[in-house]
Amino acid sequence: MLRLRLFSRNYCHLCHDMLAALEALRGEPGVPNFDIDVVDVDADPVLEAKYDERVPVLVDGEDCELCHYFLDVAKVREYLNAFR
Repeated sequence: MLRLRLFSRNYCHLCHDMLAALEALRGEPGVPNFDIDVVDVDADPVLEAKYDERVPVLVDGEDCELCHYFLDVAKVREYLNAFR
C-alpha cells in the first residue's frame, strides 16, 4: 500500500483543505489506493523547525516533497500512477 505523509497543524485551514483534497483524490476511480499519515509538526520541535510556516507539506514514502500549501493534484496523480 502506498503511503503519503502530510505534515500539518491542527489550527491550519490550508492543512484541513489539503487533507480533504487528498481524501477526495483517494476516492477517485483509477487512482491507486494509498494511505495518508497526518503528522502534527507542533508535536515535535525538529519538525516544527523544519516545516514551520510551510505547512501543509505532503511527502512520499521517502520524504521527498510532492507539494506544499496546496495539493498539486497532477503531481500526486503522476506519483501514484508510477506504482501501478
